[in-house]
Amino acid sequence: MVKKMFKSVGLVARYDKKQAFELANELVKHLRNKGLEVYIEDTIARKVNTPAETVQLKNMKTDFIITIGGDGTILRACLSVPEPEPPILAINMGVRGFLTEVEPREACNAVDRTLKGEFKIEKCTKLAVSADGENVPDALNDVVISAGEPSKILYTQIYKDDEPILKCQADGFIVSTQTGSTGYSLSAGGPVLDPEVEAFVLTPVCSLTVFRSIVFSLDSKVTIEAIRPKEVLVLVDGNYSQVVTSKNPTLTITRSKNVASFIRFKEDFYHRLRSRLLFKGM
Repeated sequence: MVKKMFKSVGLVARYDKKQAFELANELVKHLRNKGLEVYIEDTIARKVNTPAETVQLKNMKTDFIITIGGDGTILRACLSVPEPEPPILAINMGVRGFLTEVEPREACNAVDRTLKGEFKIEKCTKLAVSADGENVPDALNDVVISAGEPSKILYTQIYKDDEPILKCQADGFIVSTQTGSTGYSLSAGGPVLDPEVEAFVLTPVCSLTVFRSIVFSLDSKVTIEAIRPKEVLVLVDGNYSQVVTSKNPTLTITRSKNVASFIRFKEDFYHRLRSRLLFKGM
């Protein structure tokens, strides 16, 4: 398969690690030597010493993006970059880095392989989310709804395709993609979804109602209606939050038309699952 020729690249890094900026400096020089146009996220521009064009994430219309950080950095980028989203080459500088592909020492070699077309693209489903009918950013990992206060119970009616299926009382609910099923949902007792299973999962947080998780087809529309309280907090991918206040706040989730794309070389889902989640300590 012939890969697209890359001519421009965006660089995104975590805010709180000196090593991330040092690697960003190294990569800017390496990428320029390869003849690429390099754009740096504006929020980190002051910490990258090598002069480069700066741009906001929402305007980063490059051929691909390099992230330096962990899963949080990737999720932050995916929430804001313009659609269709450019593929991401993710360099791990986080705690676990489940979504990342290479370690910092391999960064320049990974860039070279990418420019030669020696990679494959992994596409990850996203969820379209609306709160009281208002669209919020798509979720690559998960969307969480809660009462907004610790230990305050959320009383809900849950619908599938506009048909009521159950009432539930819990601290909150996590709706996660296949990708997100290895994150917060898993910590809350939910299942890991194989990437080839076209589904998403609803997992309650500290439920008073006796049920664990429900797996829905990606073709489903799931609605969570808050009976009380009248104000709820919606959190998308741990980065975007919105307070929703109404008579019966509702959260509706369907499959998004958008996907996230990752540059992969050899590691597959189960290798990452074994090496980074199941057996890796803190």
